[in-house]
This record gives sequence, structure tokens and C-alpha cells, in this order.
Amino acid sequence: MKIARKLPLLVLLLAPLAPAAATPRASELSAKTGLTSFDGARIRNVSGAFVAPDAKHVAYTLSVPRAPMVDDDGGNWSELWIVAREGGEPRVYVAGKTEVANVAWLPDSSGVAFTQKRGDDKASSLWVIPAAGGEARKAVGWSAGVGAFSFASDGKRVAFLATEPDPDARKKAKEKGFAQEIYEEDAKFQRVFVATLFDENAKPRALAIESHVHQVRWNPANETLLVSTAPTPLVDDQYMAQTVKVVDAASGKELARFEHAGKLGELAWSPDGKRVAFLGGADLHDPNDARLFVGSAAGGKVLDLTAEKALDVDAFAWQSADQLMAVVSQGVQTTIEKIPADGGAWKHIVGRTALVFTSIALSEDGQHGAFVASSPDHPNELFTMSHGDTQPARRTRSNAWLDDVALAKQEAITWKARDGTELQGVLLHPLDAVQGQRYPLIVYVHGGPEAHEQNGWQTAYAKPGQVAAARGFAVFHPNYRGSTGRGVAFSELSQGDPAGKEFDDLVDAVDHLVATGLVDAKKVGVTGGSYGGYATAWCSTRFSERFAAGVMFVGISDKVSKLGTTDIPNEEFLVHARHRVWEDWNFFLDRSPIKYAGQSKTPLLILHGKDDPRVNPGQSRELYRHLKLHGGAPVRLVLYPGEGHGNRKCAAKLDYALRMHQWFEHYLQGAGGPMPAWELDYADPEAKKEG
Repeated sequence: MKIARKLPLLVLLLAPLAPAAATPRASELSAKTGLTSFDGARIRNVSGAFVAPDAKHVAYTLSVPRAPMVDDDGGNWSELWIVAREGGEPRVYVAGKTEVANVAWLPDSSGVAFTQKRGDDKASSLWVIPAAGGEARKAVGWSAGVGAFSFASDGKRVAFLATEPDPDARKKAKEKGFAQEIYEEDAKFQRVFVATLFDENAKPRALAIESHVHQVRWNPANETLLVSTAPTPLVDDQYMAQTVKVVDAASGKELARFEHAGKLGELAWSPDGKRVAFLGGADLHDPNDARLFVGSAAGGKVLDLTAEKALDVDAFAWQSADQLMAVVSQGVQTTIEKIPADGGAWKHIVGRTALVFTSIALSEDGQHGAFVASSPDHPNELFTMSHGDTQPARRTRSNAWLDDVALAKQEAITWKARDGTELQGVLLHPLDAVQGQRYPLIVYVHGGPEAHEQNGWQTAYAKPGQVAAARGFAVFHPNYRGSTGRGVAFSELSQGDPAGKEFDDLVDAVDHLVATGLVDAKKVGVTGGSYGGYATAWCSTRFSERFAAGVMFVGISDKVSKLGTTDIPNEEFLVHARHRVWEDWNFFLDRSPIKYAGQSKTPLLILHGKDDPRVNPGQSRELYRHLKLHGGAPVRLVLYPGEGHGNRKCAAKLDYALRMHQWFEHYLQGAGGPMPAWELDYADPEAKKEG
């Protein structure tokens, strides 16, 4: 996810962002056209923001898509840019066909560090480029590659994560063909290494931490490290069994640990090194890691600063030794809050605006911040704000060409489920909507279900968004029960009831939109990935009479076999199913779309990565075969070699987008009947015109 390539046009904007755009005027539409799938394939996003400790500069990463049919296939490139905090245009520091990751400033603000495989590197190394510009220097190299890292306060040493290299005997055996995989037993552990910067003669030293390490943070005040560990490298343990510890930076000896059970997110030391903050679940059954905890560096009990609040913390940073700043989701919007570390009253810094914030970074003195945010008008961009400012200022314009694209009206709406539960979602109107006319609808169902839709940018390769709106569709993104963004209680409403009230909410949303006069009840489509793919399969079988077309992505069709083939069985049990399949086989079969395949009359396009470890591609094959044999409606299965739980490479993403829009146009706007041709033209028609 993440044309000869050109450097993006970036213009400094110091004024606060305007509110979300209303429906374009007719005079504007005459000069602008809507977004296309090919436009979507070239959208750039700011993916991370990092303030220098001295606050003079802000570094950010820019995710740049490869050009399909031009560049070699692969994921997005990631470039490093820097902008002066007080003004001036952004400057690119590392560009081209590159993948910059794990960005951080040196403690003295003299340079920016990042990991990258470049030159003769056989694996990613740690590089540092001066803040003033110039050539990057390799700071640490390691045969197994350098992963996430954290600097000691002296700026001379670094703790980093890396997987264990294969023993020589194992390497030789592989070379002779003994490359067998021992399922879930031969996974490599990730360890903590400590190294001296710019010392080629000093070999990184491994710390004696037996567990698999996911995060490491060097205490700014002493020789200790904050780490999160899991018993094994398995994804299930990463989700459900991480522990937060303080260890000695010299030996790795455990000095303290924190009382916490459940999912775990980001960790951070307070500036004085006396406290620890982290994001996590409220308990073992909380599906999200959105509670903000603070504890003493001595370990033990932690204080939940978000207890009983119907909101989620998405990101945070320490502002001082006793204050934190956080990005908070409240329904479909976000705010920025100041939160006392002792549990005192919160203070609004930025209220609900047209912006949806996704990250926060602060300077050493806590007076200057950088944020990544989107809006209905633009994808993620860089924003900055200083003490005394009333609103963040937009600093980048990574897709200036969007100024010449007509965007449809987008708004947040609420509706009531049949049992009275109030629900929220985001609606995109058809671009040229005429009052009193009804339009086809695409319901986009998010995955998880521990996720939620926000009133920001809503277009991606698998999200119809503005592309579908430009083609005359309404697009709705429902936050059905079990979604996040409204606190723990709401996110647990669907547990133990898969495909129950949670998917009834989708039908109730459609009924609401039909009642408004916008939607044609006979032309409703549904799509989504993962749990959203499960919803699509359910709506296309169990609720087939309500949906005229479906596009299912990496979705679930058989709850019994899914539970036996996923890489997160314990996460599935603890925060979703709440009982094991062998306790009630019939219940899980009743909640499986394959059971209702015989009543399906919904044309269904099924797409899946062939290497998906989360939802085995057999889930898609099962549903395809049942629907094909039944013959009640057209069905097509598309498999993507080399892709997992979601498409990463540019070719697979464009192919997906083109097929999705083709399917919905054929069955919701066109004549329907037999399936459209499976062959696609991957050439941008606008590019043909220009040629």
C-alpha cells in the first residue's frame, strides 16, 4: 500500500484548513472531473511526522506509489523530507526508488536517522543524514538487518531490534534443499541489540532477553530500556500476550514489569524517565489497544487515564514530566487533548474540526507539535502547531493535482438500529446528485470489527470513495456495533454474536438511507475486506434479497474452518467469539455464509491474496465453489499471488480497484446478467488522450 516518477509539488500553507468542501457548484463541475481509479493509484500520503528535539525542523515520510505498467511491481516507495518549523518549503532528503523506515532525530537534533537497505547492503542498516543536508552515513550495520531503534541520551549508542540470524549449519542445510518449514515452531525470535554509532569495528551486542521483543525505548535519564515482549514470535502472542518490562541496558536483566493484560500499543518514557505510558486494552477481552495507561518506572500497577470514557486514544506523546498530549477518536471525528499523568481533568487543545488526526509528535520542550491528518478534501498531510496557536497549520500539499478534481459532498450521519442503538457513519453523495433523484448505493464495511470509519479522506484501492461518487454512486461507511472510536463498552457489543446484530445494523443503515430519498433500494451493493469481507459474504447470501451486488475481499465464509486455519485463534476467541468452536459446532455453522449459499441471488466478486495467513484463501475458494455449484447468481474468484491479508503491490491494488468498480457499474448501473469480461485494460485512458 504503500509515468516517470516526479518529485511532488509541495507548497507551504500557514493558514488553518478550511471546513470540508460542500458539493461543487455547476460552474466548477464544468471545469473539473471526478476522481478515477488511475488517479487513486497515484495518490501520495504523508505517513509519519517527527519533530526535532530543538523544534527547528520537522521530518516526515512520504509514501509514493509506484506507477503500474511503468515501475517494477512492488509496494510504495517511502521518501524522507524535512521542513523548517517556522517557514520555508519542504526539502526532499532521501528520494527515488527507496524505502525509508523507522525515522528518528538524533538527541542533539543534528541529524535524522532512519533504516534503509541501500548501496551494497544485504539487509537494512541504520543511516544518519545531517539536518543541514548532505550525504547520509551508515551508523550501524548488522547481518540480520536493523529494525526499530531508540537512542541513548548521549547520542552515541543505540538499542535496536533484529531477528536472530540462522546458524551456519541451518544455512548450509537450506542451500542443499532442506528448506522445510516447521509450522509455528521455527519462527525466528526478535532480540534487542546495543551498538555504538559510526563504529564499524564494534559488533552489536545482544541482550539476554529470552522473549520475542516487539518494542524498545531507551530511558532518557539512565541506563534502562523499556521493552514489550511476547512468549513467541507468533502473531497471536503479539496481539494477546505482550508484557511491558524495564530491563537493564547492559545485560537485559529484568528490573520491573507492569500489570496489564490484553492488547498493547505504543510505549513511551516520560521526559524525566520516572514514568511510563502506553496504549493497551482495558482487559483481556477489549478488542482495541486504545486505553492510555501511566505507571511508575518501578513497575507494578498502572493508572488508566481513559477509564469509563466513551472514546479511544489513537496516539500520544509526553509534553512534560506530568502531562501528555493525545489524538483522541470520538465517533467519526478526532480531537487533540492535554491529559494530566495523575488522572486530572482533560483540556481540549483542538476540538472537532474538518481534520482527522492520526499521529502526534512533540519537541523536547513540549511546545511544538507535528501531526499527520486528512480531511474529506485531501489524504494525509503534515500539520504543525505551537503553543499559543489556535489551530494546526497545513505544511504540505502532496497531491496538488487534486485541486483540479471535483470532489463529492461528504458528511457524518447517525441512524438508529432496530433495537434503538444509535449508530454513526460517513456518507459520500454522488458527485452530481440531483435533489429528489435516487441513486445506487455501495456499503463499504470496515474490517476488524475493531476499527472505525472517520470523516476524513475515504478513498483507497479497496475503498470506493470518491471514485465511485464520481461515477454516480452514493457510498456509505457504517460504524456498526463492535466498531471502535466510542470506548470499550461499544466495541464489545458484538462479542459472542458474529453476524448477528452487528450485520443487522448494515441493513438498518440501508433502510435509513432509502428513507431519506437518496438511495434506490433495488440497487444496493456491499463490499469490504477481512471482517468486512465476512459482512459482504453474509449480505450476499443470508441477506441476498437486500443486496444486488457484492465484492468480497479476504473475507470469511466458513466460521468453522476459519477458526482452524487462522494465525490468530486466541485473539479470535478472546475478543470476538468468546467460546470455542467445539463447544457449539452448529452455532458457528449457522453464522457461516456458506450455509446460505443455496439462497444467494447476489452477483459476487471474490478476491483474495494467495498467501494470506489471517484468513486462509480457502475461505474464498469454499464460498466460490458452493455458489458456482448452486448457480443462483454469477460468481468470480480472483487470487493474487504473493499478496497476504490485503494487497501491497501496485499492480494488485490497481487490478483490485478496476475490478471492483467494473463489477458495481455492471450490476448496479448497467444491464447486469452475465459477468463482465475478466480481462482488463491497465492503461490509463487519460494518459492515452495525452499521448
